Amino acid sequence: MVVLFIVATLIPQQSVSPEFAWLADIYHSRVFYILMALFSLNLIICSLNRLPLTIRQYRASHFPPPSGLFENLPQNRTILTHKKMEDAEQRVEASLSPAINNVKKTNTEKGHLFYRGRGRFSLFGVYMVHLGVLVIIAGAVAGSIWGFQAEIRLAEGQESNVVQLAGSGTEHSLDFTVRCEKFVVEFYDTGAPKTYRSDLSFIRDGKKMHRGSVLVNHPLSFNGLRFYQATYGVSEDSRAYLRYEHTGRESREIPVLRGETFDLPDQKAKATVLRVEENIMQLGPAVKLRIETNKNKVEFWVFQHIKKIADVNPGLFSAVPVFNPGRFQPLVFSLQRVENQYFTGLQIVRDPGIPFVLTGGIMLLIGIIVIFFVSHQRVWVWVEQEPDGVKIRVAGRSNRYNEASQRQLDDLCIKIERGLSA
Repeated sequence: MVVLFIVATLIPQQSVSPEFAWLADIYHSRVFYILMALFSLNLIICSLNRLPLTIRQYRASHFPPPSGLFENLPQNRTILTHKKMEDAEQRVEASLSPAINNVKKTNTEKGHLFYRGRGRFSLFGVYMVHLGVLVIIAGAVAGSIWGFQAEIRLAEGQESNVVQLAGSGTEHSLDFTVRCEKFVVEFYDTGAPKTYRSDLSFIRDGKKMHRGSVLVNHPLSFNGLRFYQATYGVSEDSRAYLRYEHTGRESREIPVLRGETFDLPDQKAKATVLRVEENIMQLGPAVKLRIETNKNKVEFWVFQHIKKIADVNPGLFSAVPVFNPGRFQPLVFSLQRVENQYFTGLQIVRDPGIPFVLTGGIMLLIGIIVIFFVSHQRVWVWVEQEPDGVKIRVAGRSNRYNEASQRQLDDLCIKIERGLSA
């Protein structure tokens, strides 16, 4: 199962043949649901099979102690004292635990048997892990079935309630409208984007229900959806400002968008803006024009920094005529500036399984902590009256970390001896 998921993650989507198309979206495929169901069933059956034994261990009586517990004890686990029986028992009880209520005792023929237990709940640590895994699987399946990922692109001032579902590209209508009030992008000196932010409004029935900003790694939530700043770009609606010069006189500034047409009445011509580029061929902003008259038409580029470009490339206009801003004589065009209209690309995610995954993750973490850091330790101390004094024997059991448990028993013996000699 794990190998299949790794393969599905690493295989490029475009290289998947039609019969294996489910590999490109395995987390929404029937194979995923079947594997999760089988894995969950296996986990449940294993847990239920083991649970009765664990319950019996949890409910096991402290007395009598396990058979053979006090046989073949190390020499240091047997203490002989000439103290009175009552004094020895008090010292044992005090050494076992500061809280006397944690210590149980029962009568024997020659004295008393004391018991102290710790960490009995650790027997269920593995079930906490199993339950956490099951809750995580439930969250993953819930997110796969009822959740979705989508994308939307909005220019500044634009609004929409239609998003494109990731993977399929089909449209999905929201029950509210998203409006991009403002989009801000900042750049480093190298030209790389420094930060970009989308100020959004959420509108329902003509009323603004919520407003907030989305930044990279700072999503915004509304109506059960999370909006992430995914990308940005230059909109086709970038506005350019042109001028042209004729017999030493310069025209007014002409604002144009891609696809717009403006008249040149003195030449009885029409100019159409074919393209508006922010930085074409690393030569800076430029606009491509097509000018038509009754007799002919001509196309050429108007660069904002054409003088610098021509100085660096002597003979440029002869070699590349379309770079000549005066190709339509007698006019010479110039580009004043380009005001880029950016769009924001937002990723929209609805995942109803997130609370389940979070809860399951916490349960899984608690279970692992219990398993690795807590053990079920049981200690019995048998105090008996013998002819030559009071005999104290110490024994114990632990479900894990036996060496550490044995050291604690040794420390307990030392503590009892010191108390008796005080």
